Amino acid sequence: MEEHVKKIIHVDMDCFYAAVEMRDNPSYRGVPLAVGGHEKQRGVISTCNYEARKFGVRSAMPTSRALQLCPKLLVVPGRMHVYKQVSLQIRAIFERYTSVIEPLSLDEAFLDVSDSKLCHGSATLIAEAIRRDIYQELNLTASAGVAPIKFLAKVASDINKPNGQFVVPPEKVQEVVDKLPLEKIPGVGKVSLEKLHQAGLYLCEDIKRSDYRELLRRFGRLGASLWKKSQGIDNRDVIVERERKSVGVERTFSENIVTFDECWQVIENRLFPELEIRLERASPSKQIIKQGIKIKFADFQQTTIEHIQPQLDLAYFRQLLVDILKRQQGREIRLLGVSVMLKPEEQARQLSFFE
Repeated sequence: MEEHVKKIIHVDMDCFYAAVEMRDNPSYRGVPLAVGGHEKQRGVISTCNYEARKFGVRSAMPTSRALQLCPKLLVVPGRMHVYKQVSLQIRAIFERYTSVIEPLSLDEAFLDVSDSKLCHGSATLIAEAIRRDIYQELNLTASAGVAPIKFLAKVASDINKPNGQFVVPPEKVQEVVDKLPLEKIPGVGKVSLEKLHQAGLYLCEDIKRSDYRELLRRFGRLGASLWKKSQGIDNRDVIVERERKSVGVERTFSENIVTFDECWQVIENRLFPELEIRLERASPSKQIIKQGIKIKFADFQQTTIEHIQPQLDLAYFRQLLVDILKRQQGREIRLLGVSVMLKPEEQARQLSFFE
């Protein structure tokens, strides 16, 4: 019996916030543009266009650093209500082609089109149709990766950015994986990459030829994960959100941040709006029982804080941030996340019934 091969698409909008700003304000086009905090000493870049990226400007970078790299950088404040609305329009386009959608953030998602009969059942043609619809209806560009496994679809969406797509057919999976630099694998950060390079490991092919037990001994779970991926193995399904116990959003920074103000900018402008969107999808009644913050420091020590809170409240995260940063001890921060614990559905139903 022939094995059922998955058809997975990863769609990633091109410099989403900046692209929306350039679409809505033609004077922003063709110049280095960033969306983020205005204050030079405290602001953080949410995203930037490709003109700005040529100067080395990146998301989550302090605005002061971005302006050093690109003195002519135009920094505009974000309009999160607009980005949320556009994200919903993009989601509606996805739903024309499949109901199996796993959103990762406002601007990217996995789609499983394995059982779709549209476009003659071709994932390549479906990805092209989705990107065409987004461009024609929203005047924005998206890139896509098509592959039989999730991690490779995500990697592929980055290959022909912006406004392109890359397809990895089943028979080419191992060939493409072999030549993949390890820094392209989601989850491999700077510190891990340095350790891998010290061990003489640069490509997935190097991992594939390594002894599994030695990888496990030296790199733990990362070693096991990389070994599987290097064999072209990724059995994860595209997950349509079922009943969940919690909803969270986190960001790993390309450059570490330090201050309360930098952290708060990221929470207020980036994490909280995405958390609102995810909470709306996971629990339209928005009934929660806790809010929490997670921080990973530059030394990879991780800490979390959470408190009982019946309704999502941005101001409450501010107090949690004050409390959790008491544990900082001068360390830089490489990851910041916010989350809520959901009220169990059965409990929520009983409460609403008695109300």
